Amino acid sequence: MERVVGRDVRQLPKAHLHLHFTGSMRPSTLLELADKYGVRLPEALTGAEPPKLRATDERGWFRFQRLYDAARACLREPEDIQRLVREAAEEDIADGSGWLEIQVDPTSYAPRLGGLIPALEIILDAVESASRETGLGMRVLVAANRMKHPLDARTLARLAVRYGDRGVVGFGLSNDERRGMARDFDRAFAIAREGGLLSAPHGGELTGPSSVRDCLDDLDATRIGHGVRAAEDPRLLKRLADAGVTCEVCPASNVALGVYEKPEDVPLRTLFEAGVPMALGADDPLLFGSRLAAQYEIARRHHAFTDAELAELARQSVRGSAAPEDVREKLLSGVEEWLAA
Repeated sequence: MERVVGRDVRQLPKAHLHLHFTGSMRPSTLLELADKYGVRLPEALTGAEPPKLRATDERGWFRFQRLYDAARACLREPEDIQRLVREAAEEDIADGSGWLEIQVDPTSYAPRLGGLIPALEIILDAVESASRETGLGMRVLVAANRMKHPLDARTLARLAVRYGDRGVVGFGLSNDERRGMARDFDRAFAIAREGGLLSAPHGGELTGPSSVRDCLDDLDATRIGHGVRAAEDPRLLKRLADAGVTCEVCPASNVALGVYEKPEDVPLRTLFEAGVPMALGADDPLLFGSRLAAQYEIARRHHAFTDAELAELARQSVRGSAAPEDVREKLLSGVEEWLAA
């Protein structure tokens, strides 16, 4: 499909609801931190181009996870965390984001940062500082790892609730959807919901519509991380639309991981025309090579979304966020100004 010229999507106010912590890192920062700590990175992380990935089988997912773990090993000190968060905020602002919910499993950073609670506090302090210094609204979504025991998820859920007044707004479930049943984590999500946090588990990317239904039925999801495979089930699409459940759709990562062969294969139109709210997200820019505005460009170039439709996608991202009302109003007003320009 030919390139469609329109308003600058980087100037379109929007919310970013699907960005993983380590995956938000700038490639240049990764190389500098690896040099600082003497970490030998896999060759795939040192090139000028994003690594070649395909995670539709377990071997491919293992390779993707190995690269992610190698990058995470370069985050060792509070100052590294502060730098990552500050740079993630700067990148988001450059792409028109006015609100960012960054997703993190603090247990992954606990061994190097003094334990689980100190790790989360360091992350939250970094988010608070970056938000204050850059002006970007930022909050944290604590995510459990479905490859670990459900009891670990309950511990994280309690911790997330405890820090709800320090910037934690939601609870998620990440890693390989093919491992661990959603219902195994139902108690953890109940703890989070009872504590006032939104429920945002991953589902419907590596596995089909059934994983989306499981997130709705077992975890009472208010948002779905990815959710694109719901497009294969018209009844599920209607259910998502009727319930107003936002799908955090990440087109570039869907293609990079082999879920779809080409950008035009990602079912953005199907979801949009079914009335399913969407929040486009960059997922892991470090590994997939594109940030937030690029996802809107995919919708424009490969799915012929008009500026009016892109504006509606931006509105949906804001409505699906945990942003306070004054921030929502400001961003939604900015969308209208962008459209009127």
